[in-house]
Amino acid sequence: MAKCFYCEKSVLFGNNVSHSHRRSNHIYKANIKRVKATVNGTPKTVYACTSCLKSGKVERA
Repeated sequence: MAKCFYCEKSVLFGNNVSHSHRRSNHIYKANIKRVKATVNGTPKTVYACTSCLKSGKVERA
């Protein structure tokens, strides 16, 4: 679900690195919002990241 409909941005995986340089897994989630947008001329509920919303890639319904 956490995937942008327009740019397909999704989760990223990395490491938390402590001061002693021990590593543990970390998940970076994209800032995804549920919005009503016009897709092929019809209103549809899609998931879009906030960077696509700010840049104007999403045409709101």
